Amino acid sequence: MQLRYNYRAYPDAAQRRALASAFGCARVVWNDCLRDRREAHAAGLPYLKSAGLSRLRITQAKRTEERGWLADVSAVVLQQSLRDLDAAYKNYFDSLNGKRQGRRIGPPRYKSKKDARQSIRLNTNAFSLQDNGTVYVAKVGNLKVTWSRRLPAAPTSLTVVKDSCGRYFLSFVVDTEPDILPQAETDAGLDLGLSAFAVLSDGSKIDSPRFLRRAEKKLKRLQRELSRKQKGSKNRAKARIKVARQHAKVADRRRDWHHKASTQIIRDSQAVYVEDLAVSGLGRTRLAKSVHDAGWSAFVRMLEYKAVKHGRTFAKVDRAFPSSQVCSACGFRDGPKPLHVRQWTCGACGTVHDRDHNAARNVLFEGRRIVAAGRAETLNASWSAGKTRTKLPAQRVEAGSPWKGQTTQAGIPGLEVREHVKIRVWRRSS
Repeated sequence: MQLRYNYRAYPDAAQRRALASAFGCARVVWNDCLRDRREAHAAGLPYLKSAGLSRLRITQAKRTEERGWLADVSAVVLQQSLRDLDAAYKNYFDSLNGKRQGRRIGPPRYKSKKDARQSIRLNTNAFSLQDNGTVYVAKVGNLKVTWSRRLPAAPTSLTVVKDSCGRYFLSFVVDTEPDILPQAETDAGLDLGLSAFAVLSDGSKIDSPRFLRRAEKKLKRLQRELSRKQKGSKNRAKARIKVARQHAKVADRRRDWHHKASTQIIRDSQAVYVEDLAVSGLGRTRLAKSVHDAGWSAFVRMLEYKAVKHGRTFAKVDRAFPSSQVCSACGFRDGPKPLHVRQWTCGACGTVHDRDHNAARNVLFEGRRIVAAGRAETLNASWSAGKTRTKLPAQRVEAGSPWKGQTTQAGIPGLEVREHVKIRVWRRSS
């Protein structure tokens, strides 16, 4: 499987100028090739092939006075920019034809030098790891890197990224073997929420850290200072960087906490089941800020790829499944309940339920049913799991039988956590 490892880089002044030139040249090649394809499409001409665009917009453009500065950067950077454009078009066409799963994506768009994120991609011909701990990048030099951990294998590609607050990162893609963990004895169903970040089926709760809410006071002050600066001035540029740095701190803290929490859940559970929440829809409600602060989507993606990496079972329960309406003790559906109802008594068996704990237990039962029906892909399953998805009728006595589960996707790249760090949880009293 492929994993991505990120490291902070510290280029000097000359290297920053060289990287800025590489960012700009890659952006120009992207925009030139995109413009040619859009004009050809508007004129009713066939789709322009990459070979012709490479000769016109890279090889011949270097010999012209208008684009002669393209020769100042590595040719790998320019060719890779064109390959990325081809990949963007392929994803767009696959989305139109239904070959690409998920939300429909739009066509490629032009890039701007004012974009918050600038990046270039390199293959092994344009970078190498040096014995002194630096990373050589073609026509940039040896970049100083802070190695927070060792790479498990030789990287196959490198992405140099400059974020909105001026930090530089080196992102390596590495082919690694799965790290199978010892067999665990328990399964976990998760009910994600806002008051508590997650409630597990065993009754334990993970408190929500609310990183954005805690930094909101300082962010308001910095944003107010930014709004008072004159547009186009150097003071406004400095104030913008201060705001971007504060947002980056919030994002870094949230990402680090997500990694620690997801790693602990994967290590403690043999199978993990979560509800497939409509985060994009919730992000348009009055709870939008709290929803984005929680970062459910990023957390679920981490659970997904870590389950594949460590040989665990992972499945998503459909969002239409009534986890809050069904009694986890007897299976009786007691009807919808408003959000302010946190406890309720089953009308059939009389069991008193905590709303979130009951939902987590129902997610666990439905996830087990989905896996038993053969609709979840895991490393422990056969090679055909998830490929020959024969639809099987669910038992009517089971809770949530009318809804189908969503399967995982193997090989999702992401960051790896170095060590097991405990997070704060508390368990329900029996």
